[in-house]
Amino acid sequence: MKSSSPAVRFDPVLLGAVFLLVALGLVMVYSASAVLAQDKLGDSLYFLKRQLAAAGMGLVAMAVAMKVGWRRLARFAYPLLLITLVLLVAVLIPGLGSTAGGAQRWIRLPGFGLQPAEVAKFSWVVYLAYSLAKKREKVATFSVGFLPHLLLCGLLVALCMKQPDFGSSVLLVFLLFVLLFAAGTKLSFLVGSVLAALPLAYVAVARSPYRMKRILAFTDPWAHRHDVGYQVAESLMSIGSGGVTGLGLGDGRQKLFFLPEAHTDFIFSIIAEELGLIGVAVLVTLYGVILWRGVRAALAAGETFGTYLGLGLCSIIGFQAVVNMCVAMGLLPTKGLTLPFVSYGGTSLVIMMGAAGVLLSLSASAEGARAPVRSGVGASVGSDVREVSA
Repeated sequence: MKSSSPAVRFDPVLLGAVFLLVALGLVMVYSASAVLAQDKLGDSLYFLKRQLAAAGMGLVAMAVAMKVGWRRLARFAYPLLLITLVLLVAVLIPGLGSTAGGAQRWIRLPGFGLQPAEVAKFSWVVYLAYSLAKKREKVATFSVGFLPHLLLCGLLVALCMKQPDFGSSVLLVFLLFVLLFAAGTKLSFLVGSVLAALPLAYVAVARSPYRMKRILAFTDPWAHRHDVGYQVAESLMSIGSGGVTGLGLGDGRQKLFFLPEAHTDFIFSIIAEELGLIGVAVLVTLYGVILWRGVRAALAAGETFGTYLGLGLCSIIGFQAVVNMCVAMGLLPTKGLTLPFVSYGGTSLVIMMGAAGVLLSLSASAEGARAPVRSGVGASVGSDVREVSA
């Protein structure tokens, strides 16, 4: 395999935005969790220390991804997918999978809780990027380019729904459609499959009492202020009380046992309450910078596999950030997706930082690949994919 460039130069803007988000997350995790941790666990630093440990592992994952380089990920497309399937099955086995909040989503390891659905997002992107690049000549066909990926996605979604994890399931489907569209799949296949899936999605929601409660809370949280809409109502109060400049770091009130999951899925509400509109603007800007520089690196990769890989990883970050913030503001039903790089959650942080490392690897090779780039997202051919396929 050829080296893209003797001079490795990672995008400092992208790297800086990632570090700033991680630093902001550590500060806000402590702010949002200290009182709860002291009351429940007798250690106000409990969640911060665990998040710091995850950030350390994430830093290692990022460094490894930058050192190894995105091209070598093509070799691991199938092994990563196989490991993901094993983990998604293992988490459902009584005694192996750990349950919290009514969902069996974690495999408890010494000092760490592994969430297979987070691994699945990364592995799914790597596999799709590899497979679509490899099948580039037949990606427009139904039997080779569309159906196998749809069936595999269905298997992953079915395993996630057994936990249950509706948010990760939706994200996996979203990633499939984004990358199929980028690869040139016929729109009729995409539109037709969406129309066919709508009744299934309706049944999945209608048959689940907790999902129906989330729909009720979404449609009118104030009417259900004291039951199913409590969390969304408290989140809206938290965001509204922040105003332009916020109440001040550490001075938020909703984290004082009013807002559930304040340091995890609803940390955006605490940021808005304590740092105000200015803090939210900084947060959104940092995500915008990551997506801008990530997509820029993906399009300049010069190889189909790299382009799809970068677009997929940016889609994970962008989708989760938008959905998480919309949920906190009552614009979407509760999904259970973390705010990337910021929310408390070890597996999510490690995977996100590893994904950032891949984007930085893409940015390093973009300079060398920019000159011979051919037109069109799906026009170039990944020489690495050919090597692996040989």
